[in-house]
Amino acid sequence: MEQNTINTALLVMDMQVGIIGAIPDAQSLIANLKKTIATARSKNIPVIYVVVGFRPGAPEVSSRNKGFSAAKQRFAGADMNQFMQVIPELAPADGELIVIKRRVSAFAGSDLEVVLRSFNINHLVLTGIATSGVVLSTVREASDKDYELTIVTDCCADTDNEVHELLITKIFPRQAEVVTVGNWAK
Repeated sequence: MEQNTINTALLVMDMQVGIIGAIPDAQSLIANLKKTIATARSKNIPVIYVVVGFRPGAPEVSSRNKGFSAAKQRFAGADMNQFMQVIPELAPADGELIVIKRRVSAFAGSDLEVVLRSFNINHLVLTGIATSGVVLSTVREASDKDYELTIVTDCCADTDNEVHELLITKIFPRQAEVVTVGNWAK
């Protein structure tokens, strides 16, 4: 597959120590991501890591936020530096950025958009955990911001495989090119 690599960035989202344990077949996901990251680096495509994190005590988490407030006690008691750390197998190379977000979308509460503008990025390649969380929210927001989007399906995972399949086959193709790592890494 011929791909546009100019003005493109690979986003590796929520592949962090505090989240990876929720994915049953994490090793397959990690292997696919290693290949995708290596391809991006070989083509001089910036790799940008996005992690979710909070200050000590998680003051950013409102009781009105159903998803995050259910986990606020876990966040409040966690070592956030450890929780937010990108898993060692996918560690950023020197000079690669880590963007901290405060909500589900990679854009929410982060400086991602400023970073993308500074690199003149208009095409995002999305990967991460969970397909129904950060990937879906980022697809929706990035599409509304007029980014060209590619989703590498086997570099995304969800705790609910049925939801993952529905999103990659029915929902995402409406707003993004949907490919496998084998097709993208050519």
